[in-house]
Amino acid sequence: MRMLLTATLTPCAAMAADADIGASADAMLPPPTPLTAGQTLYLDVTLNQTPRGLLPFTELQGRLMASGATLRQLGFPARGEGPVALDQLGGVVVRYDAALQTLAMDVPLEQLSLSTTRLERPTETAPAAAASPGVVLNYDVYGSHNEGGGNLALTTALRLFGLGQGVLETSALLRTYQGPADHQWQGESVRLDTAWRLDFPDSAVSLTVGDFYSGFVDWSRPVRMGGVQVGRNYGLQPYRVLTPTPTFLGEAVVPSNVELYVDGLRQYNGEVPIGPFQLAAQPGINGTGNAQVVITDAFGRMQTLDFSFYGTQQLLAKGLSDWSAGVGRMRRDYGIRSFAYETPVIGSATWRYGASDRFTAELHAEGGGGVLNGGAGGWWLLGGAGVVNAAYAHSRHAGLQGGQYSLGYSWNNRRFNVNVLTRRTHGAYRDLGALQDTLPPDISEQATLGINLQGASSLSASYLRLRYPDGDDNRYASLFWSRSFGDRWSAYLSFNQNLADSDDRSAYLSVSAALGRNRQSSVSAQRNGERLTYVADLSQPVPGDGGQGGYGWRVQARGGDDGAGGLAELGWLNRVGRYSMGYARQGDVDYGYASASGSVVWMGGHVFAAREVPDAFAVVSTGGFGGIPVRLENRLIGSTDRNGLLLVTPLLSWQRNRLSIDTLDLPADMRADRVDTWVTPRQSAGLGVDFGLRRTQAMHVVLHDPSGAPLPVGSQVRLPDGGSATVGYDGETYLEDVATPVQLEVELPDGHCRVHLAPPVAATSTGAPRIGPLRCLPLPAPLP
Repeated sequence: MRMLLTATLTPCAAMAADADIGASADAMLPPPTPLTAGQTLYLDVTLNQTPRGLLPFTELQGRLMASGATLRQLGFPARGEGPVALDQLGGVVVRYDAALQTLAMDVPLEQLSLSTTRLERPTETAPAAAASPGVVLNYDVYGSHNEGGGNLALTTALRLFGLGQGVLETSALLRTYQGPADHQWQGESVRLDTAWRLDFPDSAVSLTVGDFYSGFVDWSRPVRMGGVQVGRNYGLQPYRVLTPTPTFLGEAVVPSNVELYVDGLRQYNGEVPIGPFQLAAQPGINGTGNAQVVITDAFGRMQTLDFSFYGTQQLLAKGLSDWSAGVGRMRRDYGIRSFAYETPVIGSATWRYGASDRFTAELHAEGGGGVLNGGAGGWWLLGGAGVVNAAYAHSRHAGLQGGQYSLGYSWNNRRFNVNVLTRRTHGAYRDLGALQDTLPPDISEQATLGINLQGASSLSASYLRLRYPDGDDNRYASLFWSRSFGDRWSAYLSFNQNLADSDDRSAYLSVSAALGRNRQSSVSAQRNGERLTYVADLSQPVPGDGGQGGYGWRVQARGGDDGAGGLAELGWLNRVGRYSMGYARQGDVDYGYASASGSVVWMGGHVFAAREVPDAFAVVSTGGFGGIPVRLENRLIGSTDRNGLLLVTPLLSWQRNRLSIDTLDLPADMRADRVDTWVTPRQSAGLGVDFGLRRTQAMHVVLHDPSGAPLPVGSQVRLPDGGSATVGYDGETYLEDVATPVQLEVELPDGHCRVHLAPPVAATSTGAPRIGPLRCLPLPAPLP
């Protein structure tokens, strides 16, 4: 050990205490004298530049001694209670300053037993969500006409929310059409889905009563049911990390700054104390990746650690579970009949569990109507070699038994990707879907191999096979290629071959170009069997839903073995809906169509027309004042109407959304309780947001003392509501929302005075009247 002493060790009588060092040996020695007696020193210790506080040491004949308890507090491994001389600790550098009573120690990390520091991004706390009572009706109207007659369809989705914690949703289809024979108009309507959902965000659980899909895993088939379902819903906790998080290990000799880079992008930056650390970060990529951990110590020295990892979204993080259970009756003739359900009561349950960050287990069971089916499976992460999944299910039905096994593998490094899956049955395998005569396929296989080539191009090949119990066996091979040429040009080529029929093949080639001003063009050729088709297309898409709206159009010309033709289409978007209309011709057939979609919202006693509202929204109120600009996430979303209201959509449910108003152009007498706020709506619900905008009753009051001199600057005027106002130069005082008449007391530097404020009789050009000067009469001093 190397010991550096910055001062001579000297006795310190004020801090000395007798120390018992080697009692059995000292019994044979004469009593210690003041010059040889050990003394206890409480030193301010720094370990590898990290303050560790005051700790006791013993100084004996010029040597510093530490007890086992002190050494353990510093992070040394457990040892006996007897004192140990610091100069006997190998590899340790000690700097002792007797004058300042400080001790600095530099210790190699391998000699310390320090706990591992876990670093990660701060966890977002789930905000409390709310909903206001209201109703939303989304609608979609589509009409068409050709030589066979006309057709008009209306699809609606109605939501009722804010009455309690649940949301009621129902959808329907209404259709009228001309009969093919007599062209007489006929009508029909059908209910699609109806369900009431209750969410429990704290436990990430949802309860559904009504129509729903049964829970399923990759190796099972869902069915439509009507009944009750309860299950995990991690959409209620959007800030939660669900997949395994890659961890990176390192150690810091001194307090350091740590940065994590994933594929060159910084993902984390923070401080770490001395000792080993574990950095957990969510890189947000799927497949293999490269990470660098950069450690910079207090002296500016940098150390870089390189890691490779494999990220996947197919596994659950260790300890997380995902499950659902439902019971009811299977839906029949969906989209044709409104209330048709099978007679047998059926049930379905699914459970997934992250047993570790490398393995997720799966269980699924379903039964009813004579069917009993159950199986188990799992997903395994093979390090950087990809992910394997396997499962087996067994069934019984009408005395017959069967099984299904599934095996798959996937891997990608963002240049190459491989996906292989095979699923086969044996015996008379049945599931709930078989009760409606839709038997599962005997063989379901698929394989995909892809590669990203140089020059912004990609190539992939795939194989698909589906064989059903009736003997129908479909096998297809496909090849896809695409490439971008600069910022404007791109090409796409695909080829598809039926392996059971050499004459059944298709090929498609397309070349596209961006023309500027958001216009696009393309030419393509497609061959299906022996038939060839050519298409030339020119379009300007309708602006996205995030903007204020606008127009778009599309023209197309077609030719080939099916005859000449084309189409012309016009679309537009405004604040209350999306619309389109078009005309198409193919050969001798003419076809016209038009559509309109949007929503009607009722909330807070007001009705709003808007674009489709698929999820959460807010109704912003500015206290009845119209024309106030409103921003969503600092993006202008619109201005309030003449009632001071604006419907803002879409918002992210169960997440924080920032809403703000622009008050720069408001009159001087306008005030708002707040100009921005964070709101968290419940799923599929609306939320009322009031910024408390109001017009103030402001006035300028001039206050003088009895002699006519202005009151001193800084004097405080006590207001009836408990607040105060400050007197400015020349006695000028600005008051807001003070009900008059009123007696106001003013606190002066040398006493108090009182002034009577009468109602104003005139207003200035700014709307704030000027009153005074008013005499503030002194108050008598209080009795001692």
